[in-house]
Amino acid sequence: MDFVRPVEAIVPGAQGRVLAVLSQTTAELNQRTIAQLSGVSQAQASRVLPALVELGVIERREVPPSSLFRIVREHVATRAILALARSTDTVLDELGEMAKSLPVPPESVIVFGSFARHEAGIDSDIDMVVVRPSDVDEDDERWAASVEQLRAEVRRLTGNPVEMLEVSIDEARSRLRGRSPLWTEIGRAGRVVHGASLDELRLTRHG
Repeated sequence: MDFVRPVEAIVPGAQGRVLAVLSQTTAELNQRTIAQLSGVSQAQASRVLPALVELGVIERREVPPSSLFRIVREHVATRAILALARSTDTVLDELGEMAKSLPVPPESVIVFGSFARHEAGIDSDIDMVVVRPSDVDEDDERWAASVEQLRAEVRRLTGNPVEMLEVSIDEARSRLRGRSPLWTEIGRAGRVVHGASLDELRLTRHG
């Protein structure tokens, strides 16, 4: 999935670009502004906007000498467009639910990298740290199956490759308190979707 341009990824061409712009605001915009923000020509906008008005997806209000347009959020088709626009946040929410329902839930799941920064394109990995609970051995078969289940479910949810970094609680604590560039980024910009927060992991000591 292209999470940078999710609407355009599913609705290609000028129509998708226009819908992407209008889905990001509740304000009324004129045709010139819509064309500029969406990167389409005035001619393309003049063809797309009336068609969307006819479908009822957007509404037009005449304010001479121009017309103002905005998306109709109550429209059944618009709901799907808005869901696409919010797809990154939806994935983060569902990731937490997936982790919580695993046979052996992780102590914490942290998403980092381009996805956490809302910069994940179609070829981007979904980068995750999966923290193993203190009472679960590294070679526990149920734990290994849970990790692989999570990997498969995230792949199906997003369509993107999934890269997982599995660590124990003590390893997470040590690395978060260290100075490696990777873990500095995780500690600064990682998004915890399940379990212990980054601050809680930094303070936790076992054994």
